[in-house]
Amino acid sequence: MTTATPSRTAVTAPPPAARRPQHVVPAPATTAAPTKSRARSARRAWNLAATAVIWVTSLFVLALWVAGGGIQDLWGFDAAALNSLGRLTGLIASNLLLYQVILLARIPLFERGFGRDGLTRMHRLVGFWSFSLMLAHIALLVLGYAAAADVNVFVQLWEFVWDYPGMLLATVGTILIILVALTSMRRARAKLRYESWHLLHLYAYLGVGLALPHQLWTGADFLFSPVATAYWWGLWAVSAAAIIVFRILVPLARSVRHRVRVAEVRPDGTGGVAVTMTGRRLDRLGARAGQFFIWRFLDGPGASRANPFSLAAAPDGRTLTISARIVGDGTARLARLTPGTPVLFEGPYGTMTGEARTGSKLLMIGAGAGVAPLVSLLQAEQYAPGQATLVTRDHSTQAALRQDAIGTLIARRGLRHVPLPGPRAHTKSSWLPASHAAWSGADAIRHLAPDLHEYDVFLCGPAAWMKALEHDLRAAGVHRGRIHCESFTV
Repeated sequence: MTTATPSRTAVTAPPPAARRPQHVVPAPATTAAPTKSRARSARRAWNLAATAVIWVTSLFVLALWVAGGGIQDLWGFDAAALNSLGRLTGLIASNLLLYQVILLARIPLFERGFGRDGLTRMHRLVGFWSFSLMLAHIALLVLGYAAAADVNVFVQLWEFVWDYPGMLLATVGTILIILVALTSMRRARAKLRYESWHLLHLYAYLGVGLALPHQLWTGADFLFSPVATAYWWGLWAVSAAAIIVFRILVPLARSVRHRVRVAEVRPDGTGGVAVTMTGRRLDRLGARAGQFFIWRFLDGPGASRANPFSLAAAPDGRTLTISARIVGDGTARLARLTPGTPVLFEGPYGTMTGEARTGSKLLMIGAGAGVAPLVSLLQAEQYAPGQATLVTRDHSTQAALRQDAIGTLIARRGLRHVPLPGPRAHTKSSWLPASHAAWSGADAIRHLAPDLHEYDVFLCGPAAWMKALEHDLRAAGVHRGRIHCESFTV
């Protein structure tokens, strides 16, 4: 193997102001190995299948409303029209609420079809619409029934809660769903510890379980035909089974089979920790560099809390390594782990792997703990000396993670490393440090990788940071299909 001179590059001078964004570089023909081509084809097939399932079931729900006379009821612009719209919003909200549960269950169909980033976006979007339509469903039916009976809307609401079968349970479930929705808003989320938010978020399962049965018992659109009844009971059963199987039974069985234990805990930078684990037949997990697991360390109080951590080193079939910056209770517990601690895990998950690659060169840009999966990818992928560039963003040089592994990649693989430490710039290119605030983000990217059409770009870091960076990458002319990233933020 060729040994290259260590290369840590400093970016010091801003590029000429006259340089303007170039035309977007088109996605080139693949240069990946046949196995990667087959993997991308399989991923497209999974995506097509997952998308088809969502569309078919959504159209079926709409067909149920039409078959129940929903369209005809709208022409009167009266109580019947309000009730018809209330039924429609209720049907769609019910379908979306159950999909919320299914998305949380990490069913392989959707995990492989959409990837972590796609599931995160869908979870947020589906959550917003299911919550909004559920409130609209309640309001429209209360107004419609009150108008038909010529009673006060508050009287009608009271009658719904106390006199209709299952409505008391539905009221409790609705309150829980509202609680989850409110605590998931960005401002509220920022004030909660991850562990507290995660625990509150689990009440969504209970809320859905309590809110939907009243429709299965009394809803006309759920009971007017055997097909409708079978669909709704079947979807409810599939949702419940998905949680039990894919969130409990499968992870437990795999954890028992592979017997993962903590082997070593060591500092990583001034505020980080790296944990190496061993187990039995880890090669059969099928884990790939760039993927992540959901981890539970059975070391006492807090063992039931799960946290997502990416692989910080390419899996070798014998060990699994993660690295994290200590920022909360979940990461602080990592530093206190002792060798021999049993580990429960879910995964591997994620599609930010080398299979997404189509170019000959790599530009990896990571912030904080987001550097870890990029290092694992650089260890696993093939590239010639000088064909891979790693840009790292940290508050300080001392806080940077995976420095030993990066040094090895520089010495043995010819990696080009560009550290950009310091506080962030208060400009549109907020992914850059304040020391480089004079740079245009797009020009900085072209300076780092002048021949952008040959690069795949992998990003990992906070969601807002990646959004600013992706904007500059597109402005620099990087084709969307060459930008690969995943977000843990829900």
